[in-house]
Amino acid sequence: MSKRLRSSEVCADCSGPDPSWASVNRGTFICDECCSVHRSLGRHISQVRHLKHTPWPPTLLQMVETLYNNGANSIWEHSLLDPASIMSGRRKANPQDKVHPNKAEFIRAKYQMLAFVHRLPCRDDDSMTAKDLSKQLHSSVRTGNLETCLRLLSLGAQANFFHPEKGNTPLHVASKAGQILQAELLAVYGADPGTQDSSGKTPVDYARQGGHHELAERLVEIQYELTDRLAFYLCGRKPDHKNGQHFIIPQMADSSLDLSELAKAAKKKLQSLSNHLFEELAMDVYDEVDRRETDAVWLATQNHSTLVTETTVVPFLPVNPEYSSTRNQGRQKLARFNAHEFATLVIDILSDAKRRQQGSPLSGSKDNVELILKTISNQHSIESQDNDQPDYDSVASDEDTDLEATASKANRQKIGRSALVTSSSSLPSFPSTLSWSRDESARRASRLEKQNSTPESDYDNTPNDTDPDDTGSSRKGRQRSMVWQGDGSVPDTVEPHTAPSPILPSTEDVIRKTEQITKNIQELLRAAQENKHDSYIPCSERIHVAVTEMAALFPKKPKSDTVRTSLRLLTSSAYRLQSECKKTLPGDPGPPTDIQLVTQQVIQCAYDIAKAAKQLVTITTKENNN
Repeated sequence: MSKRLRSSEVCADCSGPDPSWASVNRGTFICDECCSVHRSLGRHISQVRHLKHTPWPPTLLQMVETLYNNGANSIWEHSLLDPASIMSGRRKANPQDKVHPNKAEFIRAKYQMLAFVHRLPCRDDDSMTAKDLSKQLHSSVRTGNLETCLRLLSLGAQANFFHPEKGNTPLHVASKAGQILQAELLAVYGADPGTQDSSGKTPVDYARQGGHHELAERLVEIQYELTDRLAFYLCGRKPDHKNGQHFIIPQMADSSLDLSELAKAAKKKLQSLSNHLFEELAMDVYDEVDRRETDAVWLATQNHSTLVTETTVVPFLPVNPEYSSTRNQGRQKLARFNAHEFATLVIDILSDAKRRQQGSPLSGSKDNVELILKTISNQHSIESQDNDQPDYDSVASDEDTDLEATASKANRQKIGRSALVTSSSSLPSFPSTLSWSRDESARRASRLEKQNSTPESDYDNTPNDTDPDDTGSSRKGRQRSMVWQGDGSVPDTVEPHTAPSPILPSTEDVIRKTEQITKNIQELLRAAQENKHDSYIPCSERIHVAVTEMAALFPKKPKSDTVRTSLRLLTSSAYRLQSECKKTLPGDPGPPTDIQLVTQQVIQCAYDIAKAAKQLVTITTKENNN
C-alpha cells in the first residue's frame, strides 16, 4: 500500500493528510477521525476498510483507487464546488474541526442526506427517471469510466436493472466487455452474478466466453462471498473455487459440546427456516463478523489516548432503517455472543448453507418454521434480570483468531448495515442469492428518495428502533422477527405485540405514529432537496398534525423526566418548523428571505423531530418490555 498511498492523498471529508481508511461504496479515502463517523452510520451508508490492515481483493482496491483518483468525491460534494455555497455558510469540514459535532454533522449531511449531490430535474414519474438512469448505466459499464457509473448509481440507477430490449443486466454487459472494475462497482451496489439473461446465461458465462478468466473467477468469489467470509473468520482459510470446492466447514475443538439438547434444538430450528429467513439471518451474522473484524483493526490502529473515546464506541450493529425494530434488536443481540458461542452459530450457518445449496435433505424431520434460538426466547423473558446471558449455546471452536479475541474484549463500534439482493428464483443456487452482504442494497442505495430519509445517525445508538416506513420490505423484516422473539411457539401474527404500560402508550401505537411522522419528514426533505419551497408549509402542517397525534398518546403530565423532555423537544420542534416554513411565503415585510438559511433551519427542525420521536419509541419499548 505504500506505493499506492501517496503523500498528495487527503481525506475526502476533511482534507486531512494520509488517509488510512477507504469508503468502498463511496469511492473515497478517509482519515481515522472521519472513519469513526462513517462506522457509526452503518454499512448501508458507508462500507469502510482499512487500507493496510484489511485483506483486499486486488481488483476491489483498484476500483476504489480509480474512483478516488478520478474525483469521485465531487459526486458527493457537487454543490459545495459552487463558490456561492461559501457565501451561504456551507462548507466542508477541515482537519482542525472537532469530530463531534462538526465533522459528524458534515459527514451525515454528505452521505446520509446526500445534501450536496447534484439533483436531477423533477419529473412526475420517478420510476421512469430511474429507468432512464438504469439504461444509461447499462450502456456506460462497457467503458472504463467508473465515476460516470458511480454518479448514475448515486442518482438512482439500478445495478440489477434488467434491460427489456437487451434482455440482460449491466453486469452482463460489463462482463462481456471484460470491465472487471465496473463489475466490482456494480457488485458493491447490489448486482447479482447469478442473474440470468433472456438466454439463461449468467455474467460468469459472459466473462468465460469472452476469455476474461480473471473476471470470471472474481465473479464466482463474489457469489460465495458471504460463506467465504464466515469461514475465513473462523479458520483463516477460504474454499478453492477453481477446483470446485465452494464451502469450508470448520470443526469444533470439542465436538461433544455440540451434543447438548439446547444446541441440537437450535440447529434444528435453523434448518427449519425458510430460505428467505435463513438468508436474512446469515446476512445479520455476516454484518456482525464485519463489525467484529473492523473493531479489531480499529482498536489495533488507533491512539487509544485520543481517538478511542465514548464518542467512537458503538457496542453493537447500528439500526438499519430498512429493517423492523424487532430485527434490529435481534441484530444487536449478536454482540453479546462470546467468541465460542458466535463460532457455533457461524458453523451452523455454514453447514446449513452448504446443505441448502446442494439440495441435501434434512437428517431429521422438519418442524414448522418457528423460533431459531430457544435461548433467545428464554433470554427475552428474563432480560430485565440478566442482560449478559448468551443468545446461543456455548460451544468452543477449534480456532479463534487474534482479531476475534481482541474484538471480544473491547467496546465494539457499530459498522454496518448491509443488504441482500435476492434473485428472482426461490434460491436454486444458494450462494448467488446470499453473497451480497458486502454490497449496498440496490433497492435502497439506488433510490435517491430512500437515501434521503430521516437522519438515523442522531439517534441510532439506541438499542431499540423502528422501521420508518411500512413497505413490503418492512413487512418482511417483521416476519423475520419470528426468528428473534417470542415464547418458543409459532406466533399467530407476524409481529408480536407488547402489552401496553399502565402509564405509557403501547409500543405499537407509538411506532405507528412515528412511522407517519417519518413519512411526512421524508416528503419535506425531498421538497428541500428539489427546491420546492412552496411545499414547505403543507408538509410542515402534516408533520404538525402527526406530532400532535403522537403527543396525545402520552399522559399530560408524564412521571418520567425523559418522556417529558422528549415530548417537549418533539412539540417545540414542530412549532419551530411551521414558523420557519412560513418564512417562504412571498410578500413578507422586512429584509429578503435567505432561502438557503431557511432550508437549513427546516432540515434541523426535521432532525430534532425525528430524534425526539425515536427517543419516545425507545422509552416506550423499554418500559413496556419491563
